[in-house]
Amino acid sequence: MDNLFRKLLLIAIVFAGLAEGSLAQTKSKAEVRKSVVGKSNLVNPGSIGANEPWRKLGTKERLVEITTDYGVMIAKLYDSTPLHRDNFVKLVQQKFYDSLLFHRVIDQFMIQGGDPTSKTAAEGARLGAGSVRGDRIPAEFKTSLFHKKGALAAARDENPTKASSNCQFYIVQGKSMSQQELDNVYDQRIKTSNPSFSYTASQREVYSRIGGTPFLDQSYTVFGEVVSGLDVIDKIAKAPKDATDRPIQNIRMKIRLLN
Repeated sequence: MDNLFRKLLLIAIVFAGLAEGSLAQTKSKAEVRKSVVGKSNLVNPGSIGANEPWRKLGTKERLVEITTDYGVMIAKLYDSTPLHRDNFVKLVQQKFYDSLLFHRVIDQFMIQGGDPTSKTAAEGARLGAGSVRGDRIPAEFKTSLFHKKGALAAARDENPTKASSNCQFYIVQGKSMSQQELDNVYDQRIKTSNPSFSYTASQREVYSRIGGTPFLDQSYTVFGEVVSGLDVIDKIAKAPKDATDRPIQNIRMKIRLLN
């Protein structure tokens, strides 16, 4: 009986220890969660985990969250432009974009950022020539991808192959286009860039309904689109700016991967 009692007592002690360890582990996770949420600097941070709003978008493509002084945008990166997608993901993982400026904004056109020199640029300094070490990104033009409002595209210089900057990007605001205006742009600009390209009925409808910048189609690589926060583009595009289109008050960004 004494031996049986000792065994039962030992088993009880072991289970008590396991339960206490499990409780400590649960408490630790809760504390970590509290710490993460408490340190978040998002304008309107979502909850951590399955209830985050972006999960309702139902896409398997990579999603990024772009936090700015004017609000938060969520953009998806197209799988059909893997070179640009992977380069952007790499830079986001490196926190390259954090604290950089939207250094060029033009109402009814676009907002541009990603110049590494903008992080510590003096007030009024002209920006837009910066890049990271490495080659340009080869162009990835797709007939299905176009410069509708919210399009995420790569900036570039006037190189003959139309290769993209390896870090600078812009987000389209644009304006609504009538069918005649779109036809004029196509005849004057698009046909020259890609004679085999023509707008689909769906693309025409989008340009008419929400607008964009069609004169850039087939000349600059579109590699994603804003799927939440289009109003933030409008707010940034209307910010007061100087003669070089740089906002008078710095507009900084912070970008993180969501999946």
